[in-house]
Amino acid sequence: MAVTYAQVREWVLALPGTREVMVEQWGHPTLRVGDKMIAGGAPDSPTMSVKATREEQAELIAGAPQTYAVADYVGRYGWVRVDLASADPEELHQVVVEAWRRTAPKRLVKEYESGQH
Repeated sequence: MAVTYAQVREWVLALPGTREVMVEQWGHPTLRVGDKMIAGGAPDSPTMSVKATREEQAELIAGAPQTYAVADYVGRYGWVRVDLASADPEELHQVVVEAWRRTAPKRLVKEYESGQH
């Protein structure tokens, strides 16, 4: 049931307009659509942060408090910290796709949803 950073990276990079960007001052890469971050974490870390709405954050934490928590620094904006060892792959994949969908340009989302990517 565990998920790895490499899996999340693969999911993100399969979405249109995404890339991995190393942030030297943070010491780890971030996953972005365009210039906007949707996830981040070190490849060897047991946790990572993923963008969510505040409502989604509350639902995730209530539904799986062993997996999701308010993310450091950006939790007030809805971001969640994910314990990768206890994450359900299907649920986390959906969270990642929703983060991309909310952040990506509407044109990319429309192309993706119509199967034109």
